[in-house]
Amino acid sequence: MGIFNFENETPLGDVQSVDTATVVIHVTAPELLSKLQVNHLVVIRSSKLGRYLIGLVSKIMRKYGNETELTEGDEIATTDIVKVSLIGTYIEKVGEEMDVFKRTLESVPEISSDCFLISDQTLSEFMRVISTKNFQDLEQPLLIGSYTLNDEARAWLDGNKLFQRHAVVVGSTGSGKSFTVATIIEQIAKLKSANAILFDIHGEYKPLAGEGIQHFKIAGPNDVSGNDILFLPYWLLTYDEMISFMLDRSDSNAPNQAMLFSNTVMSEKKRYLHQAGKTDLEASITLDSPIPYSLSALLQTLTEFDEEMVPGAKANTEKQGHYHGKLTRFIQRLDSKKTDKRLNFMFCEDEDLLNYSYMSQLCEQLMKPSEADWGGVKIIDFSEVPSDVLPLMVSLIARIIFYVQQWMEKEKVHPIAIFCDEAHLYIPQNTNQSIEDASLSSFERIAKEGRKYGVGLVVISQRPSEVNRTVLSQSGNFIAMRLTNADDQNVIKKLLPDSLGDFAELLPILDIGEALVVGDASLLPSRIRVTMPNKKPNSNTLKFWDEWSKENVENYIDIAVESLRRQVK
Repeated sequence: MGIFNFENETPLGDVQSVDTATVVIHVTAPELLSKLQVNHLVVIRSSKLGRYLIGLVSKIMRKYGNETELTEGDEIATTDIVKVSLIGTYIEKVGEEMDVFKRTLESVPEISSDCFLISDQTLSEFMRVISTKNFQDLEQPLLIGSYTLNDEARAWLDGNKLFQRHAVVVGSTGSGKSFTVATIIEQIAKLKSANAILFDIHGEYKPLAGEGIQHFKIAGPNDVSGNDILFLPYWLLTYDEMISFMLDRSDSNAPNQAMLFSNTVMSEKKRYLHQAGKTDLEASITLDSPIPYSLSALLQTLTEFDEEMVPGAKANTEKQGHYHGKLTRFIQRLDSKKTDKRLNFMFCEDEDLLNYSYMSQLCEQLMKPSEADWGGVKIIDFSEVPSDVLPLMVSLIARIIFYVQQWMEKEKVHPIAIFCDEAHLYIPQNTNQSIEDASLSSFERIAKEGRKYGVGLVVISQRPSEVNRTVLSQSGNFIAMRLTNADDQNVIKKLLPDSLGDFAELLPILDIGEALVVGDASLLPSRIRVTMPNKKPNSNTLKFWDEWSKENVENYIDIAVESLRRQVK
C-alpha cells in the first residue's frame, strides 16, 4: 500500500476547472482551510488507479455572492476557491517495487475529482520518497538542506543534472548565498575524483580548506612562481582578446597597428617553434594558437617599423617608411602595460612562463581531478587582479578549460564544473568595452555547448538583472535566495516555468539561509533551508554598530597605506 490512504479522510474539495497545469478547487470543507497555506502541497486523485497528482497551492480566495438586495438578517453567500499548480505525479508500485515521484503529468484530473490535504506524517513520508528513493542509484547524492514544509525531511539534489544542465545561485547580500556555495563545494570535495573550479573574486572562500580542496592565487605585483601561484601569460590570449586588451580603437592608426601587430605575433610564434625544434607545427598554427613568443622581441620589431627610413627618390636621400610614426602610441601603450606591476601575472618575464610546456602545466593544475595529495576542487583567488582586466582573465581560464575538454577524446573526458562567483562582473548583460565582449563570448559558448564536452557552469550573483540573459536562460537549475530588488526578482520570475510564477513571490520574504530550489536537479520545486557548511566563507560583513561601540580601536591606517604602496598585504 502506498503512502496515500484517503478512505477515511475528508476531502478539502473537488476539481472545478482544469487548464493545462493549473487546477481550481472548489472547497467543500471550509473547516480545513485553516490548515492550508500558500505553497503547501495537496493531492488530487488521478483518473488512473494508483496514481495521484501533486499540486502546489498558489492562491486561496473567498468569493462573495452577487445579491444586490439584502434584508436584515440575510447572509451573503460565499464560495472558497483554491488555485493549484500541478507539479508531478506520485505512482504507487505493486509488490516489491518502490513508489516513485515523477515531474511529468501523465494525466490530468477529471472534473469533480477529490482534493486532499497532506497530513504531517504523510508529508514526511512523501518527502522521504522524494529525497531518498529517487536518488537511490547515486552513491553519494548531494544534500542541500531540509524542506521548510517539514524540517525532518532532508532535501537532496541530483548532482548529475545540477551540473549537466548548469545552475544559477542568486541572492542579495547577506542572504546566505556564499554559505550555499560553500555547502555544495564541501560535498564535491568529498568525492574521490572531484573536479571543480571556483572563481573567488574577493578572496572570501579562503577559509574553505581540507582534503579535496586546493587553493590558488593569481599572481600579485610582487609574487614569484610557486606551487599555489598562477601566472596567465599574454601569449595565452586569442587574437580578439589581444586586440581588445592592447588596441585603442579610437586611434586613427588602429587598422595599421592591428595588422602589423597580428603579423608580428604570427612571425614571433613561428620563430619560437623553429627555435624549439617544432617546425612541423608551423604550417598548422593560427593567431589563436597558444604558442609562446617574446613580447620584447615583438616590441623591438614594431619599433623598427615605427622608425623605419627607406631610400628616397634621389640618390643618398631617405624618407620615412610607410608605417613611420603610426605605431608610436601603440608601442607606448603596450610597453606601459608590460611594465605595469599590477599586471605581473600576465607580463612576468620568467623564462619558465615562455616554456612550450607551460600551458600543459597550467592545465594540469586547473583540471586534474582529486588524487591522494591533490584537491579536486580548485579555488582561485582573483582579489589582486585589477578590475579593468578581471573579465579577460576569468574568461581566459574558462576558455582554456573548455577548449582542452573539446579537443580531448570523448571516451577520456572527465567532467569539470566552473563556479562563477560575482558573475555580474564578467558575464554582464550590458557590455561597455571590448574586453567585456571578449569575456562574454567565452561564457556564452560554454553555456550553450559545455554539456557536450563535460563542462558545467554555476553562475553565482547578487544581481541577476545584471547577468547576461543568454547564459541565465541556458541554465536548468535555480537556487534563489532572498532578493529585495524588483528588477532581480523579475528576472528570476521570467526564468521559472510559467506554472511556478507565483512561487517566486516568496523571494523578498525568504529568511537568511532559505532558498527556492527549482529545476532538473530537484524533483520538487521547494522552499529549502540550506545546511550550513562546516567552514564558513569570510563574507567580510562587519558589524558596524558593534565595532563603533568599542571603547578602544587600534589604528592600522599607516600599515595599510604602506601596504598600498608596496602592493603587498
